[in-house]
Amino acid sequence: MPGLAEKQPGAEPKTQAMAGALEFSANWFAVYTNSRHEKRVAAHFAERQVESFLPLYAAHHRWKNRCEMNLDLPLFPNYVFVRIDPRDRVRVLAVPGVLSLVGFGRALAPLPDSEIEALRSGVGQRKIKPYPYLVVGERARIKAGPMAGMEGVLVREKNNFRVVLTLDVIMQSVVVEVDADDLEAAPRCASRVVLPSEPTGRHSQRYRL
Repeated sequence: MPGLAEKQPGAEPKTQAMAGALEFSANWFAVYTNSRHEKRVAAHFAERQVESFLPLYAAHHRWKNRCEMNLDLPLFPNYVFVRIDPRDRVRVLAVPGVLSLVGFGRALAPLPDSEIEALRSGVGQRKIKPYPYLVVGERARIKAGPMAGMEGVLVREKNNFRVVLTLDVIMQSVVVEVDADDLEAAPRCASRVVLPSEPTGRHSQRYRL
């Protein structure tokens, strides 16, 4: 009778197969696009049955001829999010208007499902707009509502509280208006650092340790 420490026949190949399946499971990734091509790229993804997400926000624009119009603009200019198996990156890169998938060299940088789902729930239900990318500041956690669990930098404009939420993978931020009762202090965490390696695309990446 084999000892407890002895490996069963076939166990190692099964373990390797499981690890490979996890490595190549579908995740959300950021797609870097040509300027002002975000909606067109998202339409191409829909036609090709590639799961994608393009968060938009409402903006009021006044043209030089004094004509005013309400527009739906990309929340993160030059970015569309896709949920794919990394082995399917060629399908994404073949779409007109796509420049690259965000990552480091050949390794793609996945985004947490929780961040994408929170954005899905929050867009259209809260006043949300782009905001300059921030690295330091007081952090707060949203504890109620569709974006509960998201953490960001607490700012104040006049009498309203807002939380700046950051997607570190693409170095982009948005600001969300929240009620003071829906906020709580976030646990202290280590500061972000810039990784020395050069990612795919023309932008550097930052991650929270």
